[in-house]
Amino acid sequence: MVICVIHTGGTIGMIATESGYAPQNGVVETELKRMRASGDIRTDFWVVTAAPLIDSANATPADWDWIMSQIVAHHDVCDGFVVTHGTDTLAFTAAALSFGLQGLSKPVVLTGAMLALTEDGSDGCRNLKDAFAAVETAPPGVFVQFAGGLLHGARVRKSHSTDFDAFKASPTDRPPHRQSPRLSAQYYGEVSAIIAAVAPGMNADLVSLAAERAQGIVLRCYGSGTVPEGLGLRSAMQRAQAQGVPVLAVSQCAEGGISLGTYAAGSMLEDTGAIDGRDMTVEAAYAKLLHALAVTDDPQARRAILQENLCGEWAT
Repeated sequence: MVICVIHTGGTIGMIATESGYAPQNGVVETELKRMRASGDIRTDFWVVTAAPLIDSANATPADWDWIMSQIVAHHDVCDGFVVTHGTDTLAFTAAALSFGLQGLSKPVVLTGAMLALTEDGSDGCRNLKDAFAAVETAPPGVFVQFAGGLLHGARVRKSHSTDFDAFKASPTDRPPHRQSPRLSAQYYGEVSAIIAAVAPGMNADLVSLAAERAQGIVLRCYGSGTVPEGLGLRSAMQRAQAQGVPVLAVSQCAEGGISLGTYAAGSMLEDTGAIDGRDMTVEAAYAKLLHALAVTDDPQARRAILQENLCGEWAT
């Protein structure tokens, strides 16, 4: 077995500098060689390194595209992939790969660390070891391996800013895998969307501005799908509908999701064509919206994509 390690940067490969932790070439590679020599890793591997390495706070869809291009390029000559990534946007990247890659016949396992490998007590070594073990046994699809857990790539979210056990994923019956007879990647390119959250007294003009400037909107609603009625949000939503800008509605709650139409205070969303995001994470909703925007320019076709459960991003 041979594993391709795609190293993008992140805390796992950082060193302390005068201005704070920053990515450093060679940190992850050196640790992998040490783990291979000590027997912590028994599988052969090679490393593909992003240039430059990034703090994942700076990750963009172009980085998702680069990761997918490496998976496509090496898919036939390796048995699986470990992607090392910063934790801040790891869940966004996992979701993006889940939607963008179709026909995977190998597992793709993302991991990282909350404490750099260059620091005593780092969780990076354990996460790397577990990620390699997961690649040996996991089915095809996109997963996150962290703190001893193998998590669904399109259901995962970062739930803690400092604990080693920083990620959670809600259960689903669907695997993080898109069926297709052959491997392909739908690249994201330069599509644009915004995440907007409702709040008491919010200025709905900002949503109107988003409808004019963005190609799509993820709207984070209260609870099971309610929004404030009296501050111009309806007209903002109508503007988005008229201009063919998809609005994907999700809950601000970490669990439970939304169900449009449950409350009268949310009926306006249905009236203005908002798409029910069910119990998707905001990370999955954003990645899925960008995916739909990249696939087609047709508003109805985009809507159909957003209403389909592509890879277990919501519970069945």
